[in-house]
Amino acid sequence: MSTVVLLLLTGLGLGALYFLIASGLSLIWGLMRVLNFAHGALFTVAAYVAWSAVQPLANGDPLVAWLVGLVVAIVTGGVCGMLLEVFLIRPLYARPIGQILVTVGVALAAVALIEGAYGSDPKQMILPPWMSASTHILGADLPNTRLLLIAVALAVLAALLMFLRRTRYGLVIRAGVENRAMVSALGINVERAFTVVFTIGGIAAGLAGYLAGTYFGYVDPTRGTSMLIFAFIVVVIGGLGSVTGSAIAAAVVAIVQQFLNFYAAPGVGDFSVVILLAAALLLRPRSGESA
Repeated sequence: MSTVVLLLLTGLGLGALYFLIASGLSLIWGLMRVLNFAHGALFTVAAYVAWSAVQPLANGDPLVAWLVGLVVAIVTGGVCGMLLEVFLIRPLYARPIGQILVTVGVALAAVALIEGAYGSDPKQMILPPWMSASTHILGADLPNTRLLLIAVALAVLAALLMFLRRTRYGLVIRAGVENRAMVSALGINVERAFTVVFTIGGIAAGLAGYLAGTYFGYVDPTRGTSMLIFAFIVVVIGGLGSVTGSAIAAAVVAIVQQFLNFYAAPGVGDFSVVILLAAALLLRPRSGESA
């Protein structure tokens, strides 16, 4: 029983991490119809900038250092997302293929720059003692980082839904997607609203990058790319543009992955994720639409 509980809760922790990176992708696609392949680059750059920022604090309070890194990662992700939209995506809104090519180029360039600046070896994270400990739940010792990720993912989900449904900017963005000309005629700056969407997506990517470092205990240049693959799978299964669908899909994908990797064989769980994706596309061909 304790093994099942452990696999279930660690699966939810991994699913929370998948959701954190997938939420930005889902938001940007659902509201702007932009497939942002540079999302993993934002994830990686934010994680490394935050890691650099906390190194001078290594001999101080680990909690303070970790919180400083968290703030730096969020700010870095948001700024990078904003700059990406303003300078590279905005001129290409009418050219979807151009968007894909430029974001893929940014992703490749970012990884190369990070490896050139920091090397390819993983960088150890500074974690507070609580995050290196475990909590006993229903007979299972669950790493506290998994509980942290679950709590953060739930908070992010609630915040995104609140933003889209209850705030003026959320309503403007949704209206701008449906009829950009009409919203612009009302004197509303739709371009600014779209920049806000990319900034929020960047913040989600930066948060995911830093918490991935917390989850694994280190940051490395290729983590963003590997996480982006699972994030795209989660977004497609959950319905491109559906934040709630992405949250549910992330939990299902991660739990299936954890159980099959343990009870079948290592790697079977990862392969099963591809099977889930194929099933979603075959049984629900319009799974790539907003839900």
